[in-house]
Amino acid sequence: MTTIADRISIAQSQITQAAQNCSRNSEEVTLLAVSKTKPIEDILAAYEAGQRCFGENYVQEGEEKVIALSADYPDIEWHFIGPLQSNKSRIIAEHFDWMHTLSREKIAKRLNDQRPGDKNPLQVCIQVNVSNEASKSGVSKQEVAQLATVIDSLPHLTLRGLMAIPTATSDINLQKQEFSQLENLYLELKQQYPSVDTLSMGMSNDLSLAIEHGSTMVRIGTAIFGSRK
Repeated sequence: MTTIADRISIAQSQITQAAQNCSRNSEEVTLLAVSKTKPIEDILAAYEAGQRCFGENYVQEGEEKVIALSADYPDIEWHFIGPLQSNKSRIIAEHFDWMHTLSREKIAKRLNDQRPGDKNPLQVCIQVNVSNEASKSGVSKQEVAQLATVIDSLPHLTLRGLMAIPTATSDINLQKQEFSQLENLYLELKQQYPSVDTLSMGMSNDLSLAIEHGSTMVRIGTAIFGSRK
């Protein structure tokens, strides 16, 4: 039976292979271990295997884990990758290092105002709804520039790039089309803002294609921690 350490090693090997296939340096791609619903023991097992970046989807669960681990493991980098209601923004502002799912000006301003002065700016990605699915969060491609301008004006936030969850499909052409659109948006943003260096897209099943289209951060959960109970 494989361990969490084994599965992290496998994921890193997949990233390395995917990067080599498109002549990229694998060090340009960060593995974000999605630890939602998983116990602290699992996070520590991944930590012992060298993993430092963890993604949480649920506000209160994530807050509990950060509080439990931050004193003894200050080098863990906590990423919030789930939907955020404005009345819970303070928790993210006070406890997390990254916010991947920013799609509203109101929440950007709240996060900025609620970020403690003794912390580094909150690193944020704009979530793009590249497939224009009504069920998905995120701004349209046309709205990215406006939200980026707002974020750039807020001193306690740093714009790092874009995040997206493309269509779940077996249609490889549709996947390529959406990844390509995201890559182009990212490159446009990167030209405008020196702080932009992150394209958060790709999961276990589309990791290679995402890396081929410029992803710098892939989000992997089940393939590392196993199925959610």
